[in-house]
Amino acid sequence: QVRFVESGGGVVQPGVSLRLSCAASGFPFTDYLMSGYRQAPGKEREYVAGIGQSMTKSSYTDSVKGRFTISRDNSKKTVELQMNSLKPEDTAMYYCKATYKNEYWGRRIQVTVSS
Repeated sequence: QVRFVESGGGVVQPGVSLRLSCAASGFPFTDYLMSGYRQAPGKEREYVAGIGQSMTKSSYTDSVKGRFTISRDNSKKTVELQMNSLKPEDTAMYYCKATYKNEYWGRRIQVTVSS
């Protein structure tokens, strides 16, 4: 059974950092591309960042480049999104996603950036 355990969301002020984490089980984690998505109120879900199976390649949407870092630990089957210099426009529900032969979504993690 595929399962994700999400953690790290919250309400923060602009400029601070948060670290989101998804711990996965129930599928061959090392075979899967892991990525993060977000959906802001009233907007479509958008791609934020992704990291390849071997951890050597990652990509980011332009709005988070230089501020967010995605990483994975294949031994622990976890993926993390380090978010620095948060802005109000980063406010959204965040999701982790696993992609390979199948597609699996984690549950939402609420991030609110507000002064």
